Amino acid sequence: MVYYQLLKIQKPFFALDDVAYTLGIQPASAAVLCSRYVKKGLLVRLKRGLYARTEKLANLGQEDLFRIANFLQIPSYLSLMTALSYHGLTTQVQRGFFESISVKRTRKFEVGQFAFHYVKIRSDLYKGFERVEDVFIALPEKALLDSFYLASIGRYSFDVASLDLTKVSGEVLENLSLPFPPRVRKFMEKCCGKISES
Repeated sequence: MVYYQLLKIQKPFFALDDVAYTLGIQPASAAVLCSRYVKKGLLVRLKRGLYARTEKLANLGQEDLFRIANFLQIPSYLSLMTALSYHGLTTQVQRGFFESISVKRTRKFEVGQFAFHYVKIRSDLYKGFERVEDVFIALPEKALLDSFYLASIGRYSFDVASLDLTKVSGEVLENLSLPFPPRVRKFMEKCCGKISES
């Protein structure tokens, strides 16, 4: 069965070009083959032209799932409760649910047992993230600002009581908050109190 030749692809997810190269076939033939394997339940279609083996997807670790989140909508970076949990700023853990910020449209991808949610933000606020192990993720302070910004305009809700702000740098928060409307800092301080800049 041709499917077993796909086991040679070691990536957690792959494109049609990877399939075409591995099997020595044309991309159009690879598309037909992948579509057939999706119907058989052997592959999961992440988005157009991007796939994962069903059994591999179910066993992926956090880092690979974060990579998928970055790839499903480009450009984007992980933020909100996903990033706050990663940085240890919340006790609220979202299993199988990954939140990202994007400058494109707000949308959601359902992939197997996982959900990847993207929230559109103004382009001038699309900053304050870093690359960690090939994954783009918000700094702790930016994840906090993104959360309170969206909450302040009624587009997001989360458990403020679950936050641990002892790891937040007041100075970094102050610098990153400059492009945000002043109401965001006021809303955050109303919920959490003033965060020292030290």
